[in-house]
Amino acid sequence: MLPHKQIELQLATAVRNALPDAELSAFLVRPCPDPKFGDYQCNALMALAKARKLNPRQLAADVLAKLDVSEICEKVESAGAGFLNFRLNNSALERTLEAAARGDHLFFEKVAQPKTVVIDFSSPNAAKPMHVGHIRSTILGDALARALRLLGHRVITDNHIGDWGTQFGMLLVGWKRFLDRNALSRDPVAEMERLYKLVNAASATDETVRDAARLELVKLQGADPANLGIWREMIGLSQKQFDEIYSRLGVKFDHALGESFYNPKLKSLVEELRARGLARESEGATVVFFDDHPQLQAHPLIVRKSDGGFNYATTDLATLAYRCETWRPDEIIYVTDGRQQLHFQQVFAAFRQWRSQLPASHCQLPKLAHVWFGSILGEDGKPFKTRSGETVRLADLLDEAEERAFQIVSEKNPGLPEAQRRDIARVVGLGAVKYADLLPNRQSDYVFSWEKMLALNGNTAPYLQYACARIRSIFRKAEGESQKAEIVPTAPQEIALAKQLLNFGLTLEAVAEEHRPNFLCNYLFELAGRFTAFYENCPVLKAAEATRASRLALCDLTARVLKQGLDTLGIQTLEQM
Repeated sequence: MLPHKQIELQLATAVRNALPDAELSAFLVRPCPDPKFGDYQCNALMALAKARKLNPRQLAADVLAKLDVSEICEKVESAGAGFLNFRLNNSALERTLEAAARGDHLFFEKVAQPKTVVIDFSSPNAAKPMHVGHIRSTILGDALARALRLLGHRVITDNHIGDWGTQFGMLLVGWKRFLDRNALSRDPVAEMERLYKLVNAASATDETVRDAARLELVKLQGADPANLGIWREMIGLSQKQFDEIYSRLGVKFDHALGESFYNPKLKSLVEELRARGLARESEGATVVFFDDHPQLQAHPLIVRKSDGGFNYATTDLATLAYRCETWRPDEIIYVTDGRQQLHFQQVFAAFRQWRSQLPASHCQLPKLAHVWFGSILGEDGKPFKTRSGETVRLADLLDEAEERAFQIVSEKNPGLPEAQRRDIARVVGLGAVKYADLLPNRQSDYVFSWEKMLALNGNTAPYLQYACARIRSIFRKAEGESQKAEIVPTAPQEIALAKQLLNFGLTLEAVAEEHRPNFLCNYLFELAGRFTAFYENCPVLKAAEATRASRLALCDLTARVLKQGLDTLGIQTLEQM
């Protein structure tokens, strides 16, 4: 068992002895923000004392009197109004490092009670090119899925593709009147985008075009064989584009149930909402009102428009119902941009009202989380666009990332064969784009900068990838020497590196709990920095035999954690750069 888990168990026992009816789930041990106070900290006694109107210092003293962590800690101190600070002893540190070196763990443990988590992310629109705006949802959702799976949760990823709706009326008109088959074979999505823009522009001034688009849409919705056949071809061509992008990014989905999958369920859903008194007619539309939700009272949710059509809200409610009934998840996570915050507040509130009327056996009500993110900005502080003002296509962005990385690799290693330089450039370029997207607080906008993201120093993917490759080069020089050894960190830099390794699992847990992969980015950057300080101050290959073996084992553990951490972010590593 990892040290912080052992401390938590002993702490829970001590608190139970001091206050037998105390709620123990809050007694979590976390890394101490300032190492001078200790390695781990728990502040839960403050809240417990406040709730019971006790003196927090006295409560801390009572708990300390009943706490025995002598096998793990050299000392425990009470600080401030009920903080407990724990400092590990050397033997606990060494035991944990050696267990990791044996392969017993990699400083994290699988959760005792795994959850089923559905993650909805990426969600591009069919018949349109994926653009730079899709990168954040795709990369963030994939990183969360990887972190949750690593911790032992059952994760179901679902790509809710926009493959139904009014745009297909215009696309069908364009397909039948203006399709260029040669252009379609060269670049299907570009041709479909051209058709949509052409018909959309014409419909703005020509009512007959608008009427034709409405007619084609009605025929599609009525399962007209010809229109269904064209629609299926459009979807197939779109999916091929999606698959190519996801393959490059290393992103996989368990399901890709688009809007069309839920279309047959919408009419009965609205009828049920009306029958249960949850929706009523207002100005010809069917609307869910939130009389018991002060924040949403001014924002009712339309589930059927006055023309009888359904909308995103209707589809999202049907999607939630399907996911609950089919997968019975404990949590459903939606990863979208911040502009959809109100929409998901409304949908979640409407769904809770609806499902709370059903028997628990029909569908448990899962935790619903909207994981939203900010925008990608150009260096001018405005939304990131091409020089001509167009939206940046995602495929073009990835191409440019690889090409820029190839130029850097070629300058630094011109002697490598071109194929090897191309492969390094692919890993470095795509990793740089992903990391730059995951590093900021996800709720912040960030400025897209090629120079910063591809830098070999600073908090970047290339810097961390280089740190991995650098450690592997040590073992090439050591000529395959075994990393199995007694690990005895003695120098301050060794101890600092070792203790940073121990925090890997706590960081993964924080990523999963708060849906913030930037915690892992910053952890890995700090780990690489501590490794650099260790390597510069503690000779490895030139050290005496026992010290050399211990330090080689520490190098190996660092490389394994860096590799696993980057893999959790969806970023590959290299043996050589």
